[in-house]
Amino acid sequence: MSTSCTFTFTHDPKEIYDISGKALKLTTSEDIKEIIENLSKYEKVTKIDISGNTISDEPSKDLADFIKNTPAIFENLVECNFADIYTSRLVDEVVKSLDLFSEAFLKCEKLTYINLSDNAFGLRTIDILEKFIAEKVSLKHLILSNNGMGPFAGERIGKALTYLSQAQTKKYGKTILETFICGRNRLENGSAKYISLGLYSFAESLKTVRLYQNGIRPEGIHFLIEGLLNCNVLECIDLQDNTFTSKPGTKFAEGMPKWANSLVELNLNDCLIKNEGSRAILTQFLSVEFKKLETLKLQYNEILQETLESVIIPIFESNHLPSLKLLEISGNIFEEESEAIEALQELYTGELDELDEFEELDSEEEDSEEEEEELSEKVDFEDLIEGLSGLKLQQ
Repeated sequence: MSTSCTFTFTHDPKEIYDISGKALKLTTSEDIKEIIENLSKYEKVTKIDISGNTISDEPSKDLADFIKNTPAIFENLVECNFADIYTSRLVDEVVKSLDLFSEAFLKCEKLTYINLSDNAFGLRTIDILEKFIAEKVSLKHLILSNNGMGPFAGERIGKALTYLSQAQTKKYGKTILETFICGRNRLENGSAKYISLGLYSFAESLKTVRLYQNGIRPEGIHFLIEGLLNCNVLECIDLQDNTFTSKPGTKFAEGMPKWANSLVELNLNDCLIKNEGSRAILTQFLSVEFKKLETLKLQYNEILQETLESVIIPIFESNHLPSLKLLEISGNIFEEESEAIEALQELYTGELDELDEFEELDSEEEDSEEEEEELSEKVDFEDLIEGLSGLKLQQ
């Protein structure tokens, strides 16, 4: 199992408060009393993890007030995991609770990591999230996966990222956001321009972008690629289970050489990139050495046997991926038990997915490949930024 693109903090165990995964049901002030009493014993708290419990608005107020008014916490807190904390809660409870916590987090000036995944936010919380993201200047790692966003909320998140980049540049003279994870959020095409603008806004700092399983189709992928291609230090790109097709795949490939010295993980599984787009991407590994790449995932993209033989095999013969630890290419249109499969297994000694799943290309598909969608012109990011400059965040 590859461990590429993980980020860890070094905490003194005595400074971590962790009650994760205990399935506590915190509904009243009485329910949170013991937790606050335990927290009050700490001289310094750098990490709080309450994920995997469920909390209502009343105990949220007590905990948020305690965080805001306790120097041992608000002067030192760096990492906060509040994922999966609203199971079985009503929408009103979630809105009130998140509002309380976001206000407390804003007071924590050293807080760089926030995980709010697996909470059913939807549209009701978007005003709170947008304001928090735009104003949380110390933010380096933002994880928002499986929150039921939808395209409109996704657009607002993208705008908030742009405001955040401006706030960080004003305070630090540069942007500092390194991680943006927003998978399984039904972002779809409607959010793509502004999510792309958010990526563009952190061109010199973003290292990890994960936007997997968002139902984004070629038009939206086209916009996202515009933003990604402006990012200069990307280490991890995960767009799994969105729909590329050939043209966006080829466009993505054109910008890849700028990441030759930084890219560690590329996950494009289940993206229907087609053989033409996949071949363009793979050809970059043949012509440029990606020294740091540890994980490459290209399952189920309709890559043909000819590409396996003329591009994939030569990649490993040339040793242009010297650090590769995990390769996933099953589910493509390869010939079972072919000499090329055997040659690949001999050439590549790292972890290789089981090459026993093959797609079949029938004669009808061969004659009439799925039509490519017409793609829009390039995104004018400066126009989008100018359009945001006169707006205020919705309160």
